[in-house]
Amino acid sequence: MTTPTLLMTGAMALAFCAVHILVGRLRFLESKPRSAWLSFAGGVSVAYVFLHIMPELAAHGEVFTEATGLEMAFAESWVYTLSLAGLVLFYGLERAIVVSRTARMAGGGDDRPEQLVFWLHVGASSVLIFIVSYLLNHREDSSPIELFLYFGALLLHFVSYDFGTREDHPDLYDRYGRWALAAATLIGWITGTVVMLPELAIGCLFAFVGGSIVLVILKEELPEERESRFVPFLVGTVLYAVLVLTEQSVMG
Repeated sequence: MTTPTLLMTGAMALAFCAVHILVGRLRFLESKPRSAWLSFAGGVSVAYVFLHIMPELAAHGEVFTEATGLEMAFAESWVYTLSLAGLVLFYGLERAIVVSRTARMAGGGDDRPEQLVFWLHVGASSVLIFIVSYLLNHREDSSPIELFLYFGALLLHFVSYDFGTREDHPDLYDRYGRWALAAATLIGWITGTVVMLPELAIGCLFAFVGGSIVLVILKEELPEERESRFVPFLVGTVLYAVLVLTEQSVMG
């Protein structure tokens, strides 16, 4: 990997860190109904899933076929199973938060989840962020435009995701959680500069990340109590789709 590319991905990793550390200061995101910016970010993330993650999962199915000797359909099923595993894991964590919060309220406590549940959530999030940062240096399509589209979608995704995580336990997030996520980002990027995993392993990581992102989008945008805004969500989706389709038509 060339030095300019490393500098570029390093700057992107630092931008991810800035989101983790400073999201609590973005007071305009705390509006009710849900901030238009968060719904816009959700729309971009949805477009990213359909226009990037799903096609790349299919591409990684070919890698699985070549590496394992399995039939194409069976190999693709394994890829999507890994993606499903990412979705299920983060769904389980979200349910644990809800159950913990409900139990505390029933016992006369506040509406915050138990600290252990919060730390499980932060730990799993750190793993996800580590993988995302590692993949900055190991993408299927490493063209500058494609890299910036990946970065933009994930940056907005982290704004929405970190905001939701902080809502569960703002004190713990501000004191410890944000620093753990920032550290995971930097460690993931550094690992990506010195460790080159086999293409099959990279495909597995990407599939897991894809499923996790799908769950987070559903969790942040769809529940009725979120009072999400459709128009900003639609604008984010359409704008990102136009950028992707334009890039593909130019590069293709």
